Amino acid sequence: MTSELKRPVVGVLLFDRVEVLDFAGPYEVLSGAQFPGGGACLEVKTISPRAQVTCNGGLRVLVDHTLDDCPPLDLIVIPGGPGADYRTPDQDQSIIPFLKRRASEVRLTASVCTGAFVLGRTGLLDGRRATTHSKLLDMFRAEFPRINAVEAKVVDEGTVVTAAGVSSGIDLALYLLEKWFGPEVRQRSARDLDGAWT
Repeated sequence: MTSELKRPVVGVLLFDRVEVLDFAGPYEVLSGAQFPGGGACLEVKTISPRAQVTCNGGLRVLVDHTLDDCPPLDLIVIPGGPGADYRTPDQDQSIIPFLKRRASEVRLTASVCTGAFVLGRTGLLDGRRATTHSKLLDMFRAEFPRINAVEAKVVDEGTVVTAAGVSSGIDLALYLLEKWFGPEVRQRSARDLDGAWT
């Protein structure tokens, strides 16, 4: 994929009581990724059942699109947080139906931490391997006996990718950059983080 082609569009799903780092980590990495010659690799949008969400800890975020006016997407990222751990009216009434509808239209659906619980409720992980926060793997296995829950940083099952704990959203984003754009883009983004990801 080159910078001359249309940039893939990423939708980062937000909901009330979403964990801030779960979405902010991958948002930062994916929105900041650039080709070696310059130019953004991706267009990143926040999406939600409503125009404003209140994150875990109280941060309020105005999203780019509601699920009703969401544009076509190439990738959906589902973060975790207390709002994902258990079924909520938002999940049942809008989020899960949205994810099921869009599953055949996107190149990839990915989850971070307990976002895997939301993804699991769509049925898209049935018969596949998946991961989530290591402390909640037993809870995940109990709710989803048809999913092969494993302890790993990132699990790639083709059209669905899951990542483990809160900060693994950064690992997920770097993994996807290399998968779609190659190691040079990933390494450049990792160096910009100036942390443990290089």
